[in-house]
Amino acid sequence: MTDAIGLFDHIANMLALRPGVSRSKMFGMPSVKVNGKAFVGLSQDKMVFKLPEAERLTALKLAGARLFEPMAGRAMREWVEVPVGRIPEDTLQQLAEAALFYVSKLTEKTK
Repeated sequence: MTDAIGLFDHIANMLALRPGVSRSKMFGMPSVKVNGKAFVGLSQDKMVFKLPEAERLTALKLAGARLFEPMAGRAMREWVEVPVGRIPEDTLQQLAEAALFYVSKLTEKTK
C-alpha cells in the first residue's frame, strides 16, 4: 500500500502543477480534480481514472483492471480501477493524462 500511496502522490503532485488542477478527496479517498471535478483517485492499492469509452475499454484490458465500485454492486461506468503494483508507472501516468484531458473537456462544456 505504501508504494501505491507514494506513486499516487508523485503523479498527483505532477498533475497539480497544471492550471485548474488540485488535490482533493472523493468518497474519502485522495483524488485529483480539474475545475472542481475528480478525474483520478487512490482506493486502497488501486488508482481509479475517469475515462472516455475508448480509453476505458483499453484500460479494462490491463491485468487486474475493472470498473470502479465504491460500494459493492454499484459500478461507476466511466471509472476504471487499476492495481498499482501490476501496472507500469508510465501506463498509470498515461491513464491520468487521458483522464485529465477527458474531464477538462467535460468541464469546459459546463462553463
